[in-house]
Amino acid sequence: MSRARLGSSAMGWVTGIVLYVIVWWVTLFAILPLWVTPSEPGDLGHASGAPQRPRLLLKAVITTVVAALIWLMIYFLVRSPWFSFREP
Repeated sequence: MSRARLGSSAMGWVTGIVLYVIVWWVTLFAILPLWVTPSEPGDLGHASGAPQRPRLLLKAVITTVVAALIWLMIYFLVRSPWFSFREP
């Protein structure tokens, strides 16, 4: 493949997937502390800092939606003619 063909797309599909995974994990760590209430100190079988209801499924869904929105913003920023990573 020629250099012109390789550089023709702003973001390849592999780059897009890798970027989404990175954005998803960063977003997950930002959302994990939300809605956390620590368990009671007297609860047997629970660590003192463990949440009562971790709500991991809800947090995974919220993380997926927020990460998709962030990824779309990055994608459109990379594809936009106003901001370019290429030489003029």
